[in-house]
Amino acid sequence: MKTTILDINGKEKGSIELPKEFSAVIRDDVVARVLEAKKSWQPYSPSLVAGKQHAAKGKTVHRRHVWKSGYGRGRSRVPRKIFSRRGTQFNWEAAEVPFARGGMRAHPPKVLGMINDKKVNKKELKLAFASALSATGNEKEIKDRYESLKNVEIKNVPFVVEDKIVKLKAKDFLGSLKKILGEKIFGVAVKKKTIRAGKGKARGRKYKKNAGLLLVLGKDEKLKNSSVEIVNADVLGINDLARGGLGRLAMFTEKAIKQLGERK
Repeated sequence: MKTTILDINGKEKGSIELPKEFSAVIRDDVVARVLEAKKSWQPYSPSLVAGKQHAAKGKTVHRRHVWKSGYGRGRSRVPRKIFSRRGTQFNWEAAEVPFARGGMRAHPPKVLGMINDKKVNKKELKLAFASALSATGNEKEIKDRYESLKNVEIKNVPFVVEDKIVKLKAKDFLGSLKKILGEKIFGVAVKKKTIRAGKGKARGRKYKKNAGLLLVLGKDEKLKNSSVEIVNADVLGINDLARGGLGRLAMFTEKAIKQLGERK
């Protein structure tokens, strides 16, 4: 399978043979399994001794003729710590239990419940990667992912550009991107950060941002630009290509395509 190489002005420069993964059958079921197995988040929990760092010694005894008894005082049998005493008269307060001041949490988040122990077979991983790569060159998959591109004609996918693009400065790079992709696709390709509508603003998620275009570079190629996501072909993974759904807008340099073909 061959595709067109575009220059920095969006004009055809030549053609290049694509790796076999670009013509693979798209298995969204396998991709979903692999993404689930690769999910990870930072485990968190309160300290194991939180709410227990005090002198409360077990539940109050409710029997007669027992030292430190709570009998006849109308008190519940909860652990209490003593602030002061006069003989067998105690000034004590409930401690340790969840409903007491300074007590532990009733059902705190637990680290063991946050560790993803799902596994995936090597062959499935390879198949999922090929499917995700194939979807970047499939017009239908791209349109399914991006609602605003439903009625837009998407030509020359997957987008392959000459290596010269990595030497452009930020302003020229964005200008080149606009010429290659076209006005409407460029609007989706550039990262945007917007203020969320609704109450979520007050709940720690004030901003929303899109993923933007994925630019895949080859060996020894470097580019700094915050408008798109940049990744090297060596470390390109399924999370880069398919997180959020198949058919992500992606652009590859000539070197990156050659490198992907050599990758095992």
